[in-house]
Amino acid sequence: MSAVAVWAEVSEGRFKKSTLEALTAARTWADALGLPVWAVVIGKEVPQNTSQVLAEYGADKVIRILHPELAEFIPAAYARAMAAFLAAHKVPYAVLSQTYNGRAMAPMLSVWADGALLSGIVQVPEKESAGFRARRIAYSNKAIEWVYTDHLPLIVTMRANAIIPARAPRPSVSEEDFAFTPSAEDLRARPVGVEKVATDKIPLTEAEIVVSGGRGLKGPENWGIIEELAQVLGAATACSKPVADVGWRPHHEHVGQTGIQISPNLYIAIGISGAIQHLAGVASSKNIVVINNDPEAPFFKVADYGIVADAFEVVPRLIEAIKKYKAEHTH
Repeated sequence: MSAVAVWAEVSEGRFKKSTLEALTAARTWADALGLPVWAVVIGKEVPQNTSQVLAEYGADKVIRILHPELAEFIPAAYARAMAAFLAAHKVPYAVLSQTYNGRAMAPMLSVWADGALLSGIVQVPEKESAGFRARRIAYSNKAIEWVYTDHLPLIVTMRANAIIPARAPRPSVSEEDFAFTPSAEDLRARPVGVEKVATDKIPLTEAEIVVSGGRGLKGPENWGIIEELAQVLGAATACSKPVADVGWRPHHEHVGQTGIQISPNLYIAIGISGAIQHLAGVASSKNIVVINNDPEAPFFKVADYGIVADAFEVVPRLIEAIKKYKAEHTH
């Protein structure tokens, strides 16, 4: 039986938000094709309430590919496992998230499954003629590109925050184990340790709101207003490259072409001029708010909303306004 398969990525014992986005995309695609959605979980064990969570977002079946050697994400082994499953069940369509792990796994999966790969797309593939086309952001967020293929199997990766996760509860969900043992060759490149940073903060790649600061803040001692605004908004914090380079903020907060590329629903840039390298990493944000005292700052040309003002005056007022609004509307 044909289906749309989704790699359900697990992080620290839970399904990532990007997995729910991928499931939502797969559900929409599968409904258009008249097919079920199969969620594939790869690892040593499955998270608690796996079937309930995945069924809530549209999965008709949960496939478990479990092996002790798959406890940590190993791109080659995970790709080989997924490829083996697609081949064994003749699954023609697969959806992955465009996360770091998804980007590492997808090219190998497409080769070993003898499939076509449409990467970083921002909408569900549309049937066209004998194949499918999809839209993605190209040229460092400066253009929209349409891509097409008539080759199956078709593997797609969905860009983060391109689709809002939507519940589509299934009346019932089945479970199935798929036996797979990774080879020594698949295990040659594997993680030997993980250094965690800012574990109490929202990951930049998953954040729906990001508050970012630049050299206009004049020094690391002034970063309190960035962190407080992020706190009241439930946002992640970020910075421009020059700020990270001089050591005001850690490099894992640097967003831009050479840093982390993000696409949140709301990006607030404070004291950032908007050099092309920075814009390349944030231009796909759905809404951009710029606060800068220089009316000629390039960032204003791409902003949805702009405030020409001193950040040290307007940001505290913004924080107080948000606190007041939340107090009046929280019951």
